Amino acid sequence: MMNVTEAHLKQGFSPALVADGRAAEITGSDDAYGWLVGSWELDVLHYRVDMSARRMTGEVHFAWVLEGRAVQDVWIMPRRSQRIPAPGADNNMYGTTLRIWDAALRAWRVTYFNPVTGQRNELTGRRVGRDIVQIGTHADGTPIRWNFTDITDDSFRWTGVALEPDGVTWRLEAAFLGRRTR
Repeated sequence: MMNVTEAHLKQGFSPALVADGRAAEITGSDDAYGWLVGSWELDVLHYRVDMSARRMTGEVHFAWVLEGRAVQDVWIMPRRSQRIPAPGADNNMYGTTLRIWDAALRAWRVTYFNPVTGQRNELTGRRVGRDIVQIGTHADGTPIRWNFTDITDDSFRWTGVALEPDGVTWRLEAAFLGRRTR
């Protein structure tokens, strides 16, 4: 006999959230994020400080959700297989991003939450050539830019920068190299 939790997962939340693909009203040229659907390994190059010598890794998983009108992800660092014992908050990411297509704006509204650290960010995302440029703010109002660059079918570079109080200097906060897993 199926318990309540099993029934919920089989018939409830997960099937109601996850979609098979992009909604028909989002054109291929407006689909900035669909190529990300699937699972990716991450090399952490920078997370508040240069981390290249530490060889930290992460993982990220993307799916179409909300009848194909949004793309959601789960960013995890360190990888789930490396999270024992639990990492300290400084290098702990287990958050989610929801990217919802806004037809009136002709852009994606992007919201990221990391409940481990309380981080919350609001951005607007668009394709700019082959890159995806996301511009917004941290919860405290600090301007940020999060970009997907060096995009191929199986790899990307993701960087996050924040504007310093001088109003001129952009400081690197995070950089990841992603490789698709099969």
